[in-house]
Amino acid sequence: MHPHRTAATGVTVVVIGHDDAAHVTDAVHSALGQGPAVREVVAVDDCSTDGSASLLARLAQAEPRLRLIRHRANSGGCGSPRNTGLSAATSPYVMFLDSDDVLPPGAVDALLGAAGAADADVTGGLCVRRELPSGREVPWQPGLYAAPRVLPHPARRPRLVHDTLCVNKLYATAFLRAHGIRFPEGHFPYEDFVFTARLWAAAPRIALVPDRVYVWQVRRSARRLSISLDRAGLDNWRDRTHACRTAYEILLAAGQKELARAARAKFLDHELRMYVRELRLHDADHRRAWWAHTRAFLAEYDAADWARDPVAPGRLIGRVLLASPEPRDLPRLQELAGRPARLCPPYPRAADGTPCWSADLPGVTLEPLPARPVTRLPLAVDAELRPRARTARLHLRLHLHELYGLLERAHPSELEIEWRHRDGGGRRACTVPLRAAAGGGWSAETTVRPARLAALGAGAWDLRLRVRFGDGSSREVTAHACAGPGLLRRRAVPSARHGVVLVRPYATHSGALALRVASGAHGAASVVRGRLRRLLH
Repeated sequence: MHPHRTAATGVTVVVIGHDDAAHVTDAVHSALGQGPAVREVVAVDDCSTDGSASLLARLAQAEPRLRLIRHRANSGGCGSPRNTGLSAATSPYVMFLDSDDVLPPGAVDALLGAAGAADADVTGGLCVRRELPSGREVPWQPGLYAAPRVLPHPARRPRLVHDTLCVNKLYATAFLRAHGIRFPEGHFPYEDFVFTARLWAAAPRIALVPDRVYVWQVRRSARRLSISLDRAGLDNWRDRTHACRTAYEILLAAGQKELARAARAKFLDHELRMYVRELRLHDADHRRAWWAHTRAFLAEYDAADWARDPVAPGRLIGRVLLASPEPRDLPRLQELAGRPARLCPPYPRAADGTPCWSADLPGVTLEPLPARPVTRLPLAVDAELRPRARTARLHLRLHLHELYGLLERAHPSELEIEWRHRDGGGRRACTVPLRAAAGGGWSAETTVRPARLAALGAGAWDLRLRVRFGDGSSREVTAHACAGPGLLRRRAVPSARHGVVLVRPYATHSGALALRVASGAHGAASVVRGRLRRLLH
């Protein structure tokens, strides 16, 4: 038994907020609603001016488990109010909750039960990102929380560094205090990167549970975006790279070399790919400054950071950045940054015949690519969507590109085509044969009936594909949205059921084909309203 653990149980939930009167009481109620396992809720108001503190004060008068602490001056970040709450906590365990999120029912019981059974210093559970107003939920790092697990040391599961959230975990209060684990004070965006690095550096005993323990509510049309969503300015990227560098240095200084290496790999696979997908949305000055800053950051990496799987999408993107002093190949990099990644043509070779990134950058070799199994290759598929004359259907033509002869050996045979509603409203799928194309590669064709999609739900529909090979293996891919005359144009399609269906093909941030569908006059009006909201925000 750990010497810091006591026989008593109970949890302090620290709720932090600033000018969030619209949501903070929901957060507090979700914590109090966890039942008697929550001994106290400490609400730390970071000097709000919108009446949040008054709402909490009135709630505290009727709820003895709620304590309100108010900062006299705004700290400028999330770290200081969390530290205030941690200092005030009186329970053996503590967890953190942001004012615009909620704890799902049973979250604390699930975490507390696992912590006690495993004698764990840290117990983590599944966080889901809930997109509002649609309500679509996407699990965060689901692979980590697929099944119950006890880890005597974080190095047993280096993937832990990918979960940089501080809010989906229960902590032994004495463990945090004994090791001086706190958040950076003041204005420090991505403060949880540093907190979790300090946590893993202290080598806690860890329990993981598959239960949903936190609901991260994402409001993309909010007047004030959260730090993780507000990526328009270059300062956000500088803050993020600074937090990643600090986390790496903390782990390295603690002797956690494997975790430190995993943190650098996480930056390439997550942060770098995410920001590259959005780089073409910015002007030329932003791109040049972003490119220069990123090259300077990546120059800190050593040979070992690049050696493992050098053609993995994030590493390949990083190597291209280091090889070119100016922004280049942005459309191709954008596709490679997608999930799943697509390595689009051309597929050149260096003078000695070795596959390489481009004729201008032959030093960025793709030599390890043939060693990858076909199920992990960055396959490229082009998609052309055209109207069919005098019908209510669209014609979809798909072309799978050969990749240095690697696909021919695997014998592509079929293509599973699925339109998937982004908010979980439904799916439409079919399977078509792949046939050798005259100019190389393979092609497949099918039709799309917008009215059938509209019947399952208006809104965004993503195109997902699965290539099946002769040995029974398969690879999920997306399709590059081809532009040109008659392509990616909004059109009205007649429908016996809806009168008219409005459909607009478009390219996502990673260049993949998607559709927006709306039925009837009401549906068309909702599309227009959504477009206006996006323009305004």
